Amino acid sequence: MEKNRFGSSLNKQEELLNFLKSDLPEVFSEGKVDCKKLKQTLGEEVDDGNERYGLSWAGKSNCFKVIQEQTTATLKLDKNESKNFNETQNLFIEGDNLEVLKVLQRSYYGKVKMIYIDPPYNTGNDFIYNDNFRKSKKEELEGVGDLDENGNLTRVDGLSINRKDSNGHFHSDWLNMIYPRLFLARNILRQDGVIFVSIDDNEVHNLRMIMNEIFGEENFIAQIEWQKRYTRSNNTDGFTSMIEHILVYARSSQFKPNLMERNKEADARYSNPDNDLRGVWKAMPFFSQATPAQRPNLCYKIVNPNTGESIVPKRKAWRSEKSVFEKYTSNNVVWWGKDGKAKYPSIKRFLSEAREGMTPINFWDYKFAGSTDTANFEIKAIFEEKIFDTPKPTLLIKRMLELSTNSDEDDIILDFFAGSGTTAHAVMMQNMLDEGNRKWICVQIPELCDENSEAYKAGYKTIAEIGKERIRRAGDKIEKDNKNKIDLGFKALKIDKSNFKIWQGKFENSEGLLKAMEEFVDNVQKGSKEENILVELILKSGLDLNVPIEEKDFNGNKYYSLDGGKLIIYLGKQITKELAQEIQKTKPEKFVCLDGCFQNNDQLKTNISLQMEQEKIDFKVI
Repeated sequence: MEKNRFGSSLNKQEELLNFLKSDLPEVFSEGKVDCKKLKQTLGEEVDDGNERYGLSWAGKSNCFKVIQEQTTATLKLDKNESKNFNETQNLFIEGDNLEVLKVLQRSYYGKVKMIYIDPPYNTGNDFIYNDNFRKSKKEELEGVGDLDENGNLTRVDGLSINRKDSNGHFHSDWLNMIYPRLFLARNILRQDGVIFVSIDDNEVHNLRMIMNEIFGEENFIAQIEWQKRYTRSNNTDGFTSMIEHILVYARSSQFKPNLMERNKEADARYSNPDNDLRGVWKAMPFFSQATPAQRPNLCYKIVNPNTGESIVPKRKAWRSEKSVFEKYTSNNVVWWGKDGKAKYPSIKRFLSEAREGMTPINFWDYKFAGSTDTANFEIKAIFEEKIFDTPKPTLLIKRMLELSTNSDEDDIILDFFAGSGTTAHAVMMQNMLDEGNRKWICVQIPELCDENSEAYKAGYKTIAEIGKERIRRAGDKIEKDNKNKIDLGFKALKIDKSNFKIWQGKFENSEGLLKAMEEFVDNVQKGSKEENILVELILKSGLDLNVPIEEKDFNGNKYYSLDGGKLIIYLGKQITKELAQEIQKTKPEKFVCLDGCFQNNDQLKTNISLQMEQEKIDFKVI
């Protein structure tokens, strides 16, 4: 029988369950595998019968179809919009983040350390990610199957959306928008990665349920309450909203938050009233949380040496056994107050013995993490006017970076609702402060600015343009104020259709088929640039966009050596057996070329394929 390293027999079922919990936490409900969720995740049709515990809404089953749908899109470079193109490793991608996340799946799977997103809040206003955000009550009920053919209500489910709240009919579309994006985002987190999501009161309850489903309830880290403002508003009939929520989930148990840096306020609690040579300290009560009945061994008599008074605990037991207290006494760490007559003893805790940092807490006030006023001030300082309505302060994201990233690990930070570019700005500032080498990826849909807005009047037609310009200006200021060499640039890219023609597969007649075959003699789209074809093949090969690329030449034929020679890409119009032999000598793991380079010479293609196979080189013809 196969044994594991600890001597007990290997439990294959337990091993499989652990694997599923790690890679597919979304298929578990109340700790058990939910077969329906497993089928949905795998893209199979499921029967919408009685639900288990969980959040249900109209269109949820379609979310899994959206996730499973493959994309043929790619990313294309925009050097004119880039900054420090040849040196930078940061990326600004313009396009629908759902498509972008799909494009990045292969290249960035398990590589991102931290994700921060500030998605659009469900306020009932126009919604850029859905053409028809609002649904009528009737449409909503029909969508979830709660109306029969005569329009009568057939089921009442307390967990279903839009049963009691007349405004609930926009929840479904918001959930349909965010669910696939969070699902895909989880895939690209490192095992020790973490995601922070800002949200307001309208959807925090729903968001937490779907994040429990996607990331696993056991990977919930915190719900941080951020004090976004510090003054009340008297222009509202209800409560003034002073906070926003930030949900924090880990990719797995491997994530461990960093300690927060000690501050003056924390250190001010330490003093040295008795001039102890060991330095400043603070008094800690010698009581535990247990009662005398629960811990009778911790209810011994203590005598105050200054007054001779005997003390026995009544409501709470002592913190340590008598032998430990005696050691405290001999080491002069027992404190009876300045006059020596305190009713109960305390123990000195020296600052020199304290942890290097502080445990993070789930309330971040405006002094610690900034406010909306701080964010607006930052925008005005860069643009000299308020051209973005709802920015987040860089200090807020800086706190997230401190908790989850390290300066010496080349961590990648992703924001796929980039807005005005606060995340990129914060990463650059943090790198300046600790000389880090963090890299960022920002994704923003080219949402049009309102023609009456200050941004439009200032010449910015889209939110993406605002984000890119902010990053440029912020980088210029950091460079001016800082002597350290850090990455302040970015490569600008845009989501676009593939550089390769897509075979449709269905034709009305033989003439249509023959025409398509003629067009596919050269399967590269007309007007495609070589640099963009290279980018697409890098993404399809599963390499990230900062992979080292070396341009090589053989008898006038240019080819690319990537990732230290592991991948060779040839984009020339004609390949020769000599060039193939030269590439073969370099012993790459993979060789990719275009079908057109064989110029219909099938024998040459076959020979090169066999030669590569003999050398165990993965040969791909696109």
